[in-house]
Amino acid sequence: MTQLEHPKDVLNDESRQFALLVNSVTDYAIYMLDEHGVIRTWNPGGQRIKGYTAQDVIGTNFSRFYLPEDAAAGVPQRNLRTAAAEGRCIEEGWRVRQDGSRFLASVVIDPIWIDGTLVGYAKVTRDITERHDAQERLEKVQHSLLQAQKMEAIGKLTLGLAHDFNNLLTIIVNCLDLISLRVKDGPASKLIETALRAAERGALLSRQLLTFGRGQKLSPEPLNVAAALRESHELLQRSAGDGVEVTFDLDQHLPLVFVDKAQLEAAVLNLVCNSRDAMPDGGTITISASAKETLDPASEGHAPAPHVCVTVADDGEGIPIAQQARVFEPFFTTKPVGRGSGLGLSQVFGFTKQSGGFPQLSSVPGKGTRIVLCFPIHEP
Repeated sequence: MTQLEHPKDVLNDESRQFALLVNSVTDYAIYMLDEHGVIRTWNPGGQRIKGYTAQDVIGTNFSRFYLPEDAAAGVPQRNLRTAAAEGRCIEEGWRVRQDGSRFLASVVIDPIWIDGTLVGYAKVTRDITERHDAQERLEKVQHSLLQAQKMEAIGKLTLGLAHDFNNLLTIIVNCLDLISLRVKDGPASKLIETALRAAERGALLSRQLLTFGRGQKLSPEPLNVAAALRESHELLQRSAGDGVEVTFDLDQHLPLVFVDKAQLEAAVLNLVCNSRDAMPDGGTITISASAKETLDPASEGHAPAPHVCVTVADDGEGIPIAQQARVFEPFFTTKPVGRGSGLGLSQVFGFTKQSGGFPQLSSVPGKGTRIVLCFPIHEP
C-alpha cells in the first residue's frame, strides 16, 4: 500500500482482500502446499498454534507437523492422496508444535486445480485440544456419577435386606439361647453351639452390610487421624505379617475430622489386610495422611474443599483394570474362593460415605494399589 493510498482502497483489490483476510485469522492455521506437500504460504494463525514463523517452515514439507510415527507410516502423503481423489480430506489427529508439545488438530485439506491440473492444496488446521480435554473431563465426571448412582442403589437395596436379615437372625439367636438353657448336655447341645456360631457369623455379615448401606450406627468424634493411626501401628504390623513392612508418612499438624475412631481403625485394618493378601511374597505397605483441597469425582457443581486424606498404598499385584470399578460392591472380590467375603472394601466404602467423605482407588496391575479415604475437615 502506497502512502497516498487510503486503507479502504485495499478492499477493492481482490487478491489483497484475501491476503488481509488470511493474515487476520489467528485461531486457524491457513496455508498453501504445493502438489508434493511443501509449504508455500503461512499465516499468523499457524505461528500461534504451532509456534513456527514463516521463515521456519516455508519451503519445508508439512509432514514435520505430524507425530514421528505417523510421518514414518506415510500418513501425510496418504491425506494428500485422499484430498486429491475425494475432493477433500477431513481428519482429527495429534500434531507436534515447534517446542515438541503435542496438540489435537482438526484438519481440512482441499486440492487446488487449475485447468484440470493439481497445483497444490489449501490446508486449514484448528487446535481443538481444549475441547478434547473438556470432553474427557465431562466423560470422567459422568462415569463417576453413574458409578455413584449405582452404588447408591445397591446400598439402598443392601440396607433393606440387611435389616430384614438382622431381624431374622435376632429371632434365631434368641430361640437357640432359650433351647440351650433347657438342653445342657448331649449331642443336641453341640448342634446348638454350632448353630449359634453360624448365627454369630451371619450377624457379622449383617453388620458389614449395614455399614456398606450406611445404616450402621456411628459414634463420631473430633479426631486427630495421625495420632489414631500411630496408636494402631503395632496392630497393623502384626496383621500384615512378618513378610510385609508397614511404614507411616503422617503429617504431624493435621486438622481434626469428625469420624468414628473404631470404624476408622477397622477400615484401615481392612485395607492393610487386603494389601497383605496382594503381596504373597512380601512387600511394603505405606500409610499416609495429609490435608489437601480435593473433590469427590461424583460431585457436580462443587468446588474442591479441604479434606484429610488417609492413604494405604502397597506394591503388590494390583487390581485388573476391568475389575476396578466394582471393588467397592458387596460380595465382589478378586481373591480366590474361600479367601474373603467380599465385604471388606464395601465396609470401607460405606463408613467413608457415611462420615461425609469419599474413597478413591488407583491401581496398576503388577505395580500395586493405592486407596485414599477423604474426610471433610471438622469445623466446630
